[in-house]
Amino acid sequence: MSEGEFCELIWSKGGELYRSMPWRDDTRPYYVLVSELMLQQTQVDRVIPKFNDFIARFPDEKSLAQASLADVLTMWSGLGYNRRAKFLHESTKKIMLDFNGAFPETYVEVLSLPGVGPGTAGAIMTYAFNQPTVFVETNVRTVYFHHFFDDGDKVSDAQLLPIIERTLDGEHPREFYWALMDYGTWLKKNGAGRISQSKHYKKQAPLKGSVREVRGQIIKQLANGDVPRIDLQKQYDGDERFSIALDGLLVDGLITETNKIFHLTK
Repeated sequence: MSEGEFCELIWSKGGELYRSMPWRDDTRPYYVLVSELMLQQTQVDRVIPKFNDFIARFPDEKSLAQASLADVLTMWSGLGYNRRAKFLHESTKKIMLDFNGAFPETYVEVLSLPGVGPGTAGAIMTYAFNQPTVFVETNVRTVYFHHFFDDGDKVSDAQLLPIIERTLDGEHPREFYWALMDYGTWLKKNGAGRISQSKHYKKQAPLKGSVREVRGQIIKQLANGDVPRIDLQKQYDGDERFSIALDGLLVDGLITETNKIFHLTK
């Protein structure tokens, strides 16, 4: 397939498969930041209701920055990977302090926000500011693998970037990437994902039986109120994951212990 034919296909698929989402219907930068952090390792259908509830509680950068981390973690509960909530909280604090409450508008400035890597920064520049920024994420990989690489190849992002740059619609980058996202989702649902073809692919460990599962359970309990150490220990008696999960949450600053009672960090 030629690059011109590829572009025509993407626009065609984009019109056919387009999905309305809150952060597409309103592309203010704060909404895009929240959605991008929520969407890391979490499916769209799970994110949409959490996003709506989160925005209702914290409608802008200022309200989120002024909230306690405990309130943020409580609203985040159920999404998992709770460090993302802390990064989001810290990002809004940085916006209020370092950028005088105005969302940063350059790639370098956006990249300076906690928890924002190159892919997320590129997505924010594209979706929030409609800037033609080249970036790679799972659905982008899926589409380009399907049309430009053979099944047996192991492909690095460095190989993808120049092809994305050549095929990107510079006049309408926001809509073009939306089309890529929706087409990539469609390909995966129809058995054409081939994400393991990426050199950067790491299979996600199952939640069941993992330390991550216990971390989430502890956060969920503490979102309902403080819990004495002895009560938590009784629940996980003999479970070696407990001490690892607990120590990790303390190191990450997500929970705090005061007089042998655990609570979400304020």
